[in-house]
Amino acid sequence: MSLKRWLPTFLGFPLGGLIAINTVGSVTGPLSGAAAGVVAGAAIGAAQWLALRTDTRWIAYTAAATGAGGALAAALGAGPIVTGLITGATVGAAQSALLESRSRPAWIATSSAAWALGWFVTSNVIVDLERGYAVFGSSGAVLATLLTGLVLRLQIAR
Repeated sequence: MSLKRWLPTFLGFPLGGLIAINTVGSVTGPLSGAAAGVVAGAAIGAAQWLALRTDTRWIAYTAAATGAGGALAAALGAGPIVTGLITGATVGAAQSALLESRSRPAWIATSSAAWALGWFVTSNVIVDLERGYAVFGSSGAVLATLLTGLVLRLQIAR
């Protein structure tokens, strides 16, 4: 898998976030966090699946994990960076079930760090963060996608 093929997957984040905010609304608690996470996660998972050309369960696992992470972060009242750590870890753990066992710890750590970094960047760019977005925006997505793509290339795809 080439980094060039992986880079367009960043579009899954803003598209998923847009669909989530327009269908579910703002994340205001665990239930809306779960619902918005599933919607956004499906878009993210689909974008990544298209690039990876892997098992179609990648989409469902990503959607379910984004929903679970969003619900847990909302229940804890987590800020954006901690939300990224939590959701990234749940997504990484779910997706890692479809990877070789030697790659799983690296993917979980990378996903968690990338999602936290994505929220960090986005929280410094978006002026209406209190709107309750399910996932970070394009600015954070580009950075998160670069980080995950490099790890895929160096660790997982070899």
